[in-house]
Amino acid sequence: MRTVAQQQGATALIDAPAGAGTSAHQDGEVRRCGWCRRVLAQQGSVGRPRLYCTQACRQRAYEQRAASSKAGLPDDVVIVSRAELDGLQDRLYQLRCALEDVQTMLDEKPTKAELERSLADLVRSTGRLDRLWVTERR
Repeated sequence: MRTVAQQQGATALIDAPAGAGTSAHQDGEVRRCGWCRRVLAQQGSVGRPRLYCTQACRQRAYEQRAASSKAGLPDDVVIVSRAELDGLQDRLYQLRCALEDVQTMLDEKPTKAELERSLADLVRSTGRLDRLWVTERR
């Protein structure tokens, strides 16, 4: 999936994680609405799996696809603000720094307390990224 970032008329395409905007999951995983990302209720084994939790979400998804098509963008494009893109890049940078700190510390034979502190920083960094893809749209 690609993401479009716009700032003052400039457009940039970046790769987004696979499956970030889709609701199709493998068996055993929680299914989420293709628009708002809420967890979909379990449904029987008959018929096609639901993609959206409500008619409103289905309509918003249709409107987004129509607007993307009118603008000449592929269906898998997600439009994000510059602020959202900058926030994501900042969080990824924090994660990269935390990983480098742990790697450096492992090379220096750290004490247990130093290692625990460094790993706690790493967990804190990944926790912020984890919330990125499961937030519901309002």
